[in-house]
Amino acid sequence: MVPDVGNGDQELDLDLLASSLRADSGDVRVLLRALVSRLSDALGDRLAVERPGRFRKSDEVRQVSIRLGDDQFDATVERGVVVCTISRSSGGIRIRSNRVGIDEWLRQLLGALRDEAATTEATRVALESLVIGNNT
Repeated sequence: MVPDVGNGDQELDLDLLASSLRADSGDVRVLLRALVSRLSDALGDRLAVERPGRFRKSDEVRQVSIRLGDDQFDATVERGVVVCTISRSSGGIRIRSNRVGIDEWLRQLLGALRDEAATTEATRVALESLVIGNNT
């Protein structure tokens, strides 16, 4: 049974999903590739990916930036360690930027996606894909 990603009785447990993503990936680079793969269609140009290397044909992810409403979620791999920030903008001007751990970054990102999924079919499908672990 797939958890409801809306506001129903079986509301998605974001902490459980974030923990599951971390446990399944083991490696943050794998986690970032999975997020990019599953969210790219739903988010379109709100998801920006920077790949390492000169020609950027690799499936490796050096940086991912996701813009949802007034929030921007950035994760950058630096020397094998992921650095995560969550920024808030108002009127197109960044007013706050907080560095957080990967678990908090995932929890807040998934929460923002859940909120958007309540009104956007493509985001709902992408979030369900994260929950059930396939590329629908």
